[in-house]
Amino acid sequence: MLKLNLIHTVAFSGVVLFMGYGLRRLVRPLERFNVPAPVVGGLVIAILTLITRHYSLTVFEFDITLRDPLMIAFFTTIGFAASISFLKKGGPQVFVFFLAATVFAVLQNIWGILIALTVGVKPLFGVLAGSVCLTGGPATGLAFAPLFEKAGVNGAATIAVASAMFGIVSGGLVGGPIGTFLIERHKLKKPRAKGLALEVESAENIVEERMGEPSVSVPVDEDIEAYILLKNLVVVLVAMWAGSWLSSLFTRLGITLPAYVGAMFAAAFIRNFDDWTGWLKLSQRTIDDIGHIALSLFLVIALMTLRLWELAGLILPLLIILAGQLILVSAISAGPIFRLMGRDYQAAVMSVGFFGFMMGTIANAMASMKTIVEKYGSSKHAFLVASMVGAFFIDFTNALIITVFLNIFK
Repeated sequence: MLKLNLIHTVAFSGVVLFMGYGLRRLVRPLERFNVPAPVVGGLVIAILTLITRHYSLTVFEFDITLRDPLMIAFFTTIGFAASISFLKKGGPQVFVFFLAATVFAVLQNIWGILIALTVGVKPLFGVLAGSVCLTGGPATGLAFAPLFEKAGVNGAATIAVASAMFGIVSGGLVGGPIGTFLIERHKLKKPRAKGLALEVESAENIVEERMGEPSVSVPVDEDIEAYILLKNLVVVLVAMWAGSWLSSLFTRLGITLPAYVGAMFAAAFIRNFDDWTGWLKLSQRTIDDIGHIALSLFLVIALMTLRLWELAGLILPLLIILAGQLILVSAISAGPIFRLMGRDYQAAVMSVGFFGFMMGTIANAMASMKTIVEKYGSSKHAFLVASMVGAFFIDFTNALIITVFLNIFK
């Protein structure tokens, strides 16, 4: 058995991450369904571990000391995206779409609980296979898994990954047909097609505009890029530090929280303080780059250490709950969301995006929406609304929703 210390484990996870990128390029369905590279690489190692365990062998022993700090760092960067001024810039439809997504995340959990009780498993099993892993994705599922494990959901991490993978694949397969059904059934007027390239560029510019580099005063002996990176990294670390105090306070009050929620609150406060004063001149682009690195390494480390054998005996109830969630999300996207957003072509494209990030990830949402606009015509506003809510805001409120359910049913 090869024992890997902290440095070895992080280095190995980096190699596994790039193996995941390589496999995504080689196995086209992985890229088509937007399965994240860290998930691909990490699951390969987890499956190899499962196989070797069958033969009573243990190849690796990992040091996971940095797993939780990396997870907290990622969710801290999500907290920095919770800008009230940015939400206002999106207009009323962004707020309505955000509110609808938040309400539906609650319904997702209630629906999961009802099915879980029907099939004879714990209510929190249904929450884990609800907004935790579908709206939240694999990162949120793995972050909350230890708390669900403590609350009595055995094999929570493995259930979380299985649920998230089901959501990602479903998000890639079903979103496009929902949009096609809405457009053709209601004979919606198609805007003049401008081509996919312009639509993709527009979707990317939504994020670029939100992350524009501020004007900063840099000491003459400092490289500007290094200075911006250093400043934003220090602010992220300060938010994590302040968040640990907040989390300790909640714990003393008897409230169960994942380790990152305090840091998300601290980050959101710092972000909006900077929006108001302009003192820090934070770069959201840089902060998101930090978050992307932390997320990738966290996911690989968490997935490499999955105990896949714990899923035995849970497959049937899990599949029933996930099938129920698929039906619910499809019905909500094609019904209430379409009507709420205006019953027009823009609303149909937004419904596709809603299904994508409420069932899978924002990458699923963008891919499905691009497929629709390539066929029927441009919809820049739909991309703006879905990108802002799916990429930035829903993760923040979803963490609070999950925390409430966890404390009610623990």
